[in-house]
Amino acid sequence: MSRLRFLPTLFLVAVLAPTALKAAGPDTTSTRARFQEIMAFAEAEGLSSRPVGEIMVRLGEQFLGRPYLAGPLDGFGKEVVVARLDAFDCFTYVEAVLAMARGVARGDTTYAGYLARTEEQRYRSGKAGGYCSRLHYFTEWVQANQSRGLVQDITGDVGGRPFEKRYGFMTAHRDAYPALASDSEFQCIADVEASLNESVRLFFIPQEEIASSYDRLLPGDLVATVTNIAGLDVTHTGLVYRNEDGSTGLLHASTSGGVKVSPDLQRYVQDVRAQVGILVARADDSGQGSQLRRP
Repeated sequence: MSRLRFLPTLFLVAVLAPTALKAAGPDTTSTRARFQEIMAFAEAEGLSSRPVGEIMVRLGEQFLGRPYLAGPLDGFGKEVVVARLDAFDCFTYVEAVLAMARGVARGDTTYAGYLARTEEQRYRSGKAGGYCSRLHYFTEWVQANQSRGLVQDITGDVGGRPFEKRYGFMTAHRDAYPALASDSEFQCIADVEASLNESVRLFFIPQEEIASSYDRLLPGDLVATVTNIAGLDVTHTGLVYRNEDGSTGLLHASTSGGVKVSPDLQRYVQDVRAQVGILVARADDSGQGSQLRRP
């Protein structure tokens, strides 16, 4: 899936993926049941003793074939902590498997714990407020969760180079975001973008150099495809996936095929217009902020 179909809040997905499912109110009963199935699988496989990245991959595989869902976090009239497990966009897929894997690693496999970790990861303060409290830009999501000790941007450590980017996509496309019809929400997002322009220092691995970094990537590393679209940071997210033959692919929620594995990460990035490279973040092994494993 191109992050042209993701953008910060997926406003183009209805145009570029007209057959994708539309967001609906979360079915808590079915989500709980699916969550319990996944936790039973994790226990049966003894996943709690594995690195969080590997847990993420094993849990993420359980959703292969699940459909793509357009705009799952919007359209409720207020900010709702959506944590559904029947369908995903690329961002909510990564969020869900991280939240579940953190729980498995720390021995909290309760549904309440999963909801709390999802909320913590998704919002600037760790708690849902209004629309502007959400971490809309993926690089801010990485920055916020790095400050919590949950992930670390390792792009510079695995072959990345500085990437100059100015944030401003959401305010430049105000009409595409219904929530920004509110002047107060618009100003809040404008303030967020201004702050990001002052504080975020980005790195990326150019698309033609991704394969040379494969030996420094670990299964379950979070990957985002960096874009040259003005004002926007990334266009897609997924997980590093080690294929049976040892090659490196991408496990992700795609508008074409739902949750699937694209067999070669570099080829995937090169095949999608506006993707110029990747950034990489690594989950903390304890699921709660201890020393990160290095390749």
